[in-house]
Amino acid sequence: MDKLQELTQKLYNEGLSKGKEEGEAILSKAKADAAEIVKKAQEEADAILEKARKDARDYQVKMEGDVKMASTQTLQATRSAIEKLVISQAVDKSVADALSSEEFVKGVITAVAQRFSAEEPADLSLILPEKMQKGLEPFVKGELAKTLGKGVEATFSKKVAGGFKIGPKDGSYFISFTEDSFKELIGEYLRPATKKILFG
Repeated sequence: MDKLQELTQKLYNEGLSKGKEEGEAILSKAKADAAEIVKKAQEEADAILEKARKDARDYQVKMEGDVKMASTQTLQATRSAIEKLVISQAVDKSVADALSSEEFVKGVITAVAQRFSAEEPADLSLILPEKMQKGLEPFVKGELAKTLGKGVEATFSKKVAGGFKIGPKDGSYFISFTEDSFKELIGEYLRPATKKILFG
């Protein structure tokens, strides 16, 4: 009986010891697995946080760039609008007044037509403002034709507000001396000086 009890006790102790060892091994593995899971989760969290920080920095840089570009464009557009307003105020009325004067238009037509005729002899065609037909038609048919000694044809159009267009009679091309072309030319000439005066 003592031997049986001793054997039972021995088996019990061995089983208990073995179970304890297995339990400790399982617990140790579980702790190691848990530590690895926590480590990986921490690494993933750090990576997500770093990406979020980088995205935030990139977004801030992009936003600052966009704001800077928008402010530069707005400033340029504002400067351009001011410059255009100043030039148009200085030029528009003066050009319109000059090109509404029959004497001024006659003088310019004569100067241009003489140069045109000397460099490229040909019968000329003029397109003139319809509102100036009464004063300019006799001049073109009489005085100008006589001065040039060539054929000069004139048509009058509502599309020409002031000034004129001139070219060979065959209509191959026209050179514009209209109100719009004079304003553009004078505006281009004044633009650099206006910029300097307004913006330094």
